[in-house]
Amino acid sequence: MNNEAQHPVNLSALYQQVILDHYKRPRNKGVVQRAVLKKHLHNPTCGDDIEVQVELGDDGKITDVKWNGRGCSISMASASMMSVALKGKTLAEAQELMRSFYSMIQGEQGNYKPLGEIQALSGVSKFPVRIKCATLAWHCLEEGIKEYEGGAKNG
Repeated sequence: MNNEAQHPVNLSALYQQVILDHYKRPRNKGVVQRAVLKKHLHNPTCGDDIEVQVELGDDGKITDVKWNGRGCSISMASASMMSVALKGKTLAEAQELMRSFYSMIQGEQGNYKPLGEIQALSGVSKFPVRIKCATLAWHCLEEGIKEYEGGAKNG
């Protein structure tokens, strides 16, 4: 039996603390000066509004990622956690992280340890109406990467 099965209440409380911490003390909120990837999305269902900006180094790795917006604790915490996890990754690695996050948030079984503290959002899968909140920043990233890669191919 793993630790999660032995201590579900404690793990749930820990996850809530991680989410609240990122909501109350958001990481990487602001503006990237040399953003090559920028995307703004709005969730009209609940009013969440987020913009994600990414800077890439010459080596193709994410050197800076910032986000700005307003919304519920889930959307703000998710944006904060995502921004921390992306630094130092290539766009391909960011897309793999994104696919893993989407699987987790949809409640699919899998090994999500590589997501680190983002696993704190796993409980959102039990509340379908909140999935849009948790994924909004990630959709900004996804669409921003598509636009960036489309522009790089056309430019």
